Amino acid sequence: MKKKMLKNIEWGILVCTQILIIIGLIALFSATQNSDYEEFKKQIMWLAISIPIMIVVVLIDYEILAKISPFIYGLSIILLIGVLFTEPINGATSWYNIGPFSFQPSEFTKIAVILFTSFIIVKIQKDDKNSINNIFKIGLITLCVIVPTLLIIKQPDYGTAIAFLFALAFMLFVANIDKKYIITVALLIIILIPIAYFFILPEHAKSRIDVYLNPNLDPRGAGYNIIQSKLAIGAGQLFGMGLLKGNQTQLGYLYPKTTDFIFAVIGEEMGFIIAGAVIILYIILITKSIQVAKTAKDSLGTYIATGITGIFFFHMLENIGMTMGLLPITGIPLPFVSYGGSSLLTNLILIAIILNISGRRKKLLFAE
Repeated sequence: MKKKMLKNIEWGILVCTQILIIIGLIALFSATQNSDYEEFKKQIMWLAISIPIMIVVVLIDYEILAKISPFIYGLSIILLIGVLFTEPINGATSWYNIGPFSFQPSEFTKIAVILFTSFIIVKIQKDDKNSINNIFKIGLITLCVIVPTLLIIKQPDYGTAIAFLFALAFMLFVANIDKKYIITVALLIIILIPIAYFFILPEHAKSRIDVYLNPNLDPRGAGYNIIQSKLAIGAGQLFGMGLLKGNQTQLGYLYPKTTDFIFAVIGEEMGFIIAGAVIILYIILITKSIQVAKTAKDSLGTYIATGITGIFFFHMLENIGMTMGLLPITGIPLPFVSYGGSSLLTNLILIAIILNISGRRKKLLFAE
């Protein structure tokens, strides 16, 4: 069984992940030279912690993970409620501080939500294929995602909240639900967007959207980071200014350079070729993840792999888009590249689950 699993695993996903981690560590090494490489060292430590956990997750059948997902989901909801009562950091109550380490429950909730939502979809389709109407199905499935999403918005962390909605959209698309109901829900969301902008979003969120449309509205305030990011990427040109030599990176103009704007560090110091390679690696990773979803041995594997793909797609699109000024700034990290222990561990567990699903595919599916 193990030999068959090793043969079936989509190793290309692991290779892309490894290269992205290496590029991220190089960028972090350069970006943290003025702080005694503190975040770089922590990232190395989190990587060392993540690898054995990743191996264990690959070996445990994903069907077992799905069966215990209600417990994991419930625990995640408790943690999301509890974190709202912690001390705010940079205006957000998103972290538990445990000694020198910080723990972000919204990151680990991604695993719980994808597993539990996939589990619910399969259970609904298996138990009652005809009597439950499509609208009720969508409502029940959506509720699994909306509850943690609202708790994350309360922190506030709008970027992570949107990532959950992307995962939901991806899973609903492949859940064999009549597309007209999904289109109806999508149209309702489009209608609600301007309503949310004018009547629901707080002023700082509106400011980010306004500055995204025109950064020069507040070049020394809300528009500062995006202007510096675009300057950094442009200054890198084809081959970059060289490691430890980026003006915006090393002189402190780019902030936060180890998390939200790590892609700008790569663009400035490593240049267009490496920055372009990062984008290509993500495209390959996402494409291969979709292939795993298509060739999974059952619908449960398909839904889980699809939800994970949605998470990675949104993070890649939003983070790189915001550093280039193409999308509003939301504070979303770049998977495997940005600094963050919770983010790195979560993303590697998600990769392990995809490898888990790919390793248990049936050979026949490769020929289809």
